Amino acid sequence: MVTLRDVARAAGVSPATASRALSAPGRVGAERRERVHEAAARLGYRAHQGGAGRRIGVVVPDLTNPFFAGVVKAVGQRAHARGDVMLLADTGEDPQLEAQQVTALAGHADQLVLCSPRTDGPTLRTALTPRGPGDRAPRVVVVNRDDVGLRGVVVDNRDGATQALRHLHALGHRRVAYAGGPPQSWSDRERRHGLRTAAAAHGDVEVVDLGHFPGVAAGGVPAADLLVASGATAVVAHNDLIALGVVDRLRARGVDVPGQVSVVGFDDVPAATQVSPALTTVTVPLGVLGRTAVDLLDGGPEESVLVPVSLAVRASTGTVPGS
Repeated sequence: MVTLRDVARAAGVSPATASRALSAPGRVGAERRERVHEAAARLGYRAHQGGAGRRIGVVVPDLTNPFFAGVVKAVGQRAHARGDVMLLADTGEDPQLEAQQVTALAGHADQLVLCSPRTDGPTLRTALTPRGPGDRAPRVVVVNRDDVGLRGVVVDNRDGATQALRHLHALGHRRVAYAGGPPQSWSDRERRHGLRTAAAAHGDVEVVDLGHFPGVAAGGVPAADLLVASGATAVVAHNDLIALGVVDRLRARGVDVPGQVSVVGFDDVPAATQVSPALTTVTVPLGVLGRTAVDLLDGGPEESVLVPVSLAVRASTGTVPGS
């Protein structure tokens, strides 16, 4: 049987440090905490003391979206290393159902991780309010939303959009479209803001707003048609699924990518490198988001933790046509 001492030895820390890293991650430095959790997962260690056995409720808008699946996987791995149990709810991008699921899980879970919640702030806080005199509100961490007054972890959406526009500008593109995501998405608002700000900074770039689309590949079909009509030579999509749908639709219409139109996605899901042309996209470290969310459940900064992103340049972007 694997013991805590085995985990500590594998991680190169003391048993006391290993115990704190598993039961109270906020009290241990990030580097040592990562070593302990990785060692625990590798050895198959399951804690039986400290805060073990807690129930972590996780609420996601759409589990079929690889972005949320990646976050959930990381949350589950971290929860397992701590000896906790994960409860999962998929709301199907429905804010009303999301509020109901949050209320239900708040009554059964000790801690909650809310991934990109679509519910407005007041409704979300109401859903988290204890219903009975003996009820206790769970600790809550929000992933990738920063306007509901709750602690959380977010990716630097604005900088990701800025990096995408800077790349396209360097390739000569001066008319760039944006294929947005669901209108209730906080990330979509942040990415729009980043594009507009970056375009204003350059001074010679026009951003064409194509509108809002479902965050799935099918959303890329109408986005691609509007893109062709707009005369833009490049498009930044809200996420990789929309971007892949755009590429597929452009191909069906005989439009070459990137010869005639360049396409940039956001998130860097596995499918981004499994298509031709491989998708240029903003890489979001999904594992970091999930692990940090679980660590924040046991303490840490009250303000949101900002996770940096980077641009992965691949074959779906090229110089502006005629250059």
